[in-house]
Amino acid sequence: MPAKYRVLVTSTSFNKVDPLPRERLVQFGCEIVDNPFGRPLKEEELIPLLKDVDGIVAGLDEYSRKAILSTNKLKVISRYGVGVDNIDLEAAKERGVLVANTPEVNTQAVADLTFGLILAVCRKIPKAHFSTQKGNWGRLIGRGVYKKTLGIIGLGRIGKAVSERARGFSMEILAHDIKIERAPGETPGIRFVPLDELLAEGDFITLHCDLNPGSKGIIGAEELSLMKKTAYLINTARGGLIDENALYEALRAGKIAGAALDAFQDEPPVNSPLLTLDNIITTPHIGSYTHEALLEMGLIAVDNLIHNLDKE
Repeated sequence: MPAKYRVLVTSTSFNKVDPLPRERLVQFGCEIVDNPFGRPLKEEELIPLLKDVDGIVAGLDEYSRKAILSTNKLKVISRYGVGVDNIDLEAAKERGVLVANTPEVNTQAVADLTFGLILAVCRKIPKAHFSTQKGNWGRLIGRGVYKKTLGIIGLGRIGKAVSERARGFSMEILAHDIKIERAPGETPGIRFVPLDELLAEGDFITLHCDLNPGSKGIIGAEELSLMKKTAYLINTARGGLIDENALYEALRAGKIAGAALDAFQDEPPVNSPLLTLDNIITTPHIGSYTHEALLEMGLIAVDNLIHNLDKE
């Protein structure tokens, strides 16, 4: 029996923890075309794979205008994740392609990682671990989190989840979000402040905003200069939010105490000078990489795809 639909799966983590999402596609009558490179695809790699494809389970690939307009049958791009900044939405609309995503699924997983990175970078946990493995017993002096000030840039679902964890450490919580305006006292336990005030007062600055033309490079040399020398910058959102050259210079010169990054402007960050520093912790964009989050994300991405293909 011929397949009803041809589906391209470009997400590199789809089907990693459980076969159920893939099985659902097969049961629905889909022929699956897999990502042959095992990493997010560039525009020129993506275009040849799009021929005769009805739907896509999409990762962080370059769904540019050129790529989308090259399709001949595409009806749905079902994003395996939350962000759609890698998809040209205007081109999709022009082509009549529906774009769906999986909001809320990775909220708790990313918030967990964020707080894990906060603790790891200020207590120098990775450095202490590798030193101990080498037979050393030099006890490193870090900084505490309890009752410190946390600055959250972007108070959406993930930012709020991080604030809930911060309350367990009795932290003062500052927030800045261009999409949200709050009167004093309207959000219990969180004080909304201008960005420059948040940067100047925060002991830990964590990014949780969308990447768009207004937020790209929101943390640059000027913003880093406002931060305390004892402050730490955390990014589990999108790499493009930070001017990485400016961050490198700030870390190298000791203008801030450290940083922890789960996202980079270019992924993987091949030859990034940031990787040469010892006051930074880096992880390979694993914010959503828990068994629970990946399985639910896969199931919802498949359900979104099937629901919209079935409308035809």
